[in-house]
Amino acid sequence: MSTRRIAAAVTAAGLASLLCVTAATPAAAATPRSWEYQALGLAAAQRTAQGEGITVAVLDSGVEENHPAVAGRVTTGPDYQKDGLRPGDPRWGAHGTAMASDVLKVAPKAKILSVRVIDDKKEHGISTRQGPSPVAQGINYAVDHGADVISMSLGGESFGSSYDDDEVDALAHAAQKGIPVLASAGNGAEEFNEAEYPAGYPTVIAVAATQKGGTRAEFSTVRTYNAVASPGVGIVSANNTGGYRPVNGTSPATALASGVVALMLSHHHKLTPAQVRTLLARTAHHPPGGWNALVGAGTINAAAAVRASANPPSVATAPAKHKGKEYPAGQDGTSATGHPPLDTSMTTIGYSAGGVGLVMVLGAVLIGVLGRRRAKANAAAGPAGPVGPAGFPAPPQF
Repeated sequence: MSTRRIAAAVTAAGLASLLCVTAATPAAAATPRSWEYQALGLAAAQRTAQGEGITVAVLDSGVEENHPAVAGRVTTGPDYQKDGLRPGDPRWGAHGTAMASDVLKVAPKAKILSVRVIDDKKEHGISTRQGPSPVAQGINYAVDHGADVISMSLGGESFGSSYDDDEVDALAHAAQKGIPVLASAGNGAEEFNEAEYPAGYPTVIAVAATQKGGTRAEFSTVRTYNAVASPGVGIVSANNTGGYRPVNGTSPATALASGVVALMLSHHHKLTPAQVRTLLARTAHHPPGGWNALVGAGTINAAAAVRASANPPSVATAPAKHKGKEYPAGQDGTSATGHPPLDTSMTTIGYSAGGVGLVMVLGAVLIGVLGRRRAKANAAAGPAGPVGPAGFPAPPQF
């Protein structure tokens, strides 16, 4: 994500001390492997390529560049979040450091360009912020400062779309420059399963999360924009305050997938974003039917994707000429300046039915009120009925 919700839990009391590394070591040796290494086929993939010459822009909450898992591999760009937090603060870089370590776990010789666009408390989504989107600014900065891949392990919050015109423009800039962009599908399947951005933008490769065995992780958002899937449960990742911890989410799934793209590009530098998407989808471990909204084309097969990148398919991405009849405005039987009259018959019927229903409801309420009043009066009078002065019947109540 996640969205960026790192639903992490330490699986054993001694895990932190067991995995903690106190001295700076190469990134390839620093981050412990977990089940994703076999699931993605990284052993074979890394024999072919290790991300040499490739820069992955990690747009996130910042990266603690001195952590052993990433030491010597990180360049820090601007902080577009501008919330006053600085490196060293426990609230700075928790998510981003974990994601950078996951990228380097897959592509140990790649470089990381860290651009801070979110914090570790708020999701990218509904916001009262004024001015340009930090995510859009981060994308533009990454494009203009040497990024070969853009990895965004972030997504929208529930209750509303976070579609943003600035982000659309920035993504168009990335596409024009031939830079693949990946983003988390979202962690909202068990809540409202709403569409999230940036995963929902057409040019973005949306990554779902799988669990051991290759099936969808329960939290992974189910949407038709899902392109591929990657391991996202119990992924051992760097902790910004030191050591490592396992994390869950489409966030680590996206970081791992971005690392695979780095391997592909280091094997063939001229792959286009469309070719990257096609190769990832064609070589994935497909679900029944070949594709579904749960995991897209299936779990990434890094070894197969890297091998296939040596001979990429020809994928048409240029504008296509229109085929068929062309009608200048006003010459196809419709007005060039107006719209045909709106057929309001069904609307009128709907309003009429609604009015009748409202009258019926009000009538039922009135009958109920009168009935309750009569019942109260009968209860007060007892079984013989109401009695007036000197034994005469009481006057009716109006």
